[in-house]
Amino acid sequence: MTPFADNSIAELSIRAETVEVRRASAWLEQASLDRGVPPEEIARIELCLNEALANVISHSGNEVLSSPISLQFQVHRDQSANAATLMVSDSGTPFDPFSISPQPRPKTLAEAEPGGLGLLMMRNLADKASYRYLDGRNQITFSVHWAEGQ
Repeated sequence: MTPFADNSIAELSIRAETVEVRRASAWLEQASLDRGVPPEEIARIELCLNEALANVISHSGNEVLSSPISLQFQVHRDQSANAATLMVSDSGTPFDPFSISPQPRPKTLAEAEPGGLGLLMMRNLADKASYRYLDGRNQITFSVHWAEGQ
């Protein structure tokens, strides 16, 4: 049993600046290790965090500068499965990343255009992902799941 078996929530607030992504990533890794999350699952949820923060910082407009980006992390355990859940909350322009239809894969290199792969990556890495806009804030939530003993 890990020292955080009580489903405690780890929280961090960061500024909407690219230099803060590294700090958020290190915080998430440590919070995950402290709660016994397997390394493979840490890698998946950390990639989702990095992509979400890159999108918020790059595309959320000046509104995102008015208040910190909030991160909340929690691990849930039960007899059948475990889940690590991360919520990223920001005050930027409302945007549901999961409302965008995935683009078809290009058939040739000439058809390929830069960008747009981050949303696909988040969808593929997270076992569950959701979005809501509440109280003037975007809230995107990612979960990764694993069986005990992984």
